[in-house]
Amino acid sequence: MNNVTSSARRRVLRTIVLRRGRVVLDALEHLVGGLGTAIPAFVVLVWLLLVAVLCAVGLGFLLAPALPRLVRAPAERERARLSRWGPEIIAMGAAPAGVRAALADPVVRRELRWLLVHGTLGLAVGVSGATLAVQAVQDITYPLWWRMLPRDNASPNLVFWHVHSDLDALAVACFGLVLAAVFVLIAPGLARVQALPGRRLLAPPPDADLSLQVARLSATRAAALDAHATELRRIERSLHDGTQNRLVAVTVLLGATRRALARDPAAAAPMLEQAQDAAETALAELRTVVRGILPPVLADRGLAAALAGLAADCGVPCRTDIDIPGRCAASVEATAYFVTAEALTNVSRHSGARSASLAVRLRGGLLSLRIEDDGVGGAAAGRGSGLAGIRGRIEAHDGRLAVTSPPGGPTVLEMELPCGS
Repeated sequence: MNNVTSSARRRVLRTIVLRRGRVVLDALEHLVGGLGTAIPAFVVLVWLLLVAVLCAVGLGFLLAPALPRLVRAPAERERARLSRWGPEIIAMGAAPAGVRAALADPVVRRELRWLLVHGTLGLAVGVSGATLAVQAVQDITYPLWWRMLPRDNASPNLVFWHVHSDLDALAVACFGLVLAAVFVLIAPGLARVQALPGRRLLAPPPDADLSLQVARLSATRAAALDAHATELRRIERSLHDGTQNRLVAVTVLLGATRRALARDPAAAAPMLEQAQDAAETALAELRTVVRGILPPVLADRGLAAALAGLAADCGVPCRTDIDIPGRCAASVEATAYFVTAEALTNVSRHSGARSASLAVRLRGGLLSLRIEDDGVGGAAAGRGSGLAGIRGRIEAHDGRLAVTSPPGGPTVLEMELPCGS
């Protein structure tokens, strides 16, 4: 019993450490990505100040027409970066022509405010976070290479003592561990602080909401049509390659049997058995196709029981946490069922996982589903994983899909579907 408890504790601790490590690595990636927009923002900010100074002698007016495009360029890069890591911020397109038109545009004025904040505070936050991470790694590894440094320059940055022995170098490594702990604690907060001005200042104005809704509806309609066409092709292929061939075989066997009855009645019995077997096989394949259109288990037992059945049939042990107090629209339940079936099939065939978990919630008209496994990771659309088909089904219902699958795992699939009644 103690061994089981100890093993469970180790698994929980391993999960906590991996999740925290993933959060810290994501924060570091965000900080470095923020530097990729903060540095151009700082350069454009300096250029704006230089043009303003040159306007005093008349030269700046020759350079002023290019300023709106220069301001828009880093702002669009920041919109694209933030959209990759959270809610989408739509691009604004080309900047207004001319300085007067640009200054009259509220979007450009907000971009100028963002440029000032991100080119200064965002740059400082990004440099501080990246420097702290690099310094922590350098100090932790310092005992391995400090002897290669010149004797008069053997003390690293941020260290206030001179290094003359292995004990001093070990103290530097301990200091590096402290820096690493500080980075682990503050890195997510630094990433949020760096992204906050962009989230607030680069978001589209209120009058852009209607255009955004039209664009989303158009994308949803296209996704629904694509999903419908894909489903029709799947059904046609199943009928053509399976059921139709079986029925053709039945027809051929029945024709041969009729001719055999006229010549040799004894030889007709085996042909009738083959025709019956082919007809039964065709009927079974036809039932499979019908279940693929809308599984009867959804109508008979409900979505919760249907998903629990899929988890029980998964090729790896799958824990379930399902809380669906009501019913959803039939199309939503079918989508959730097929997405879960496809995802658990991927877990069984491709992940190399030892365990998986399925969590489903229905809250406030939103059906959320999370599937996680401890496999090798690296899942991506276009590699035979079925993620492209899953995404198409979900987008057809104006839903959201997020897949996190770093090399080495774990893989987490999260889905949200608006659940109409």
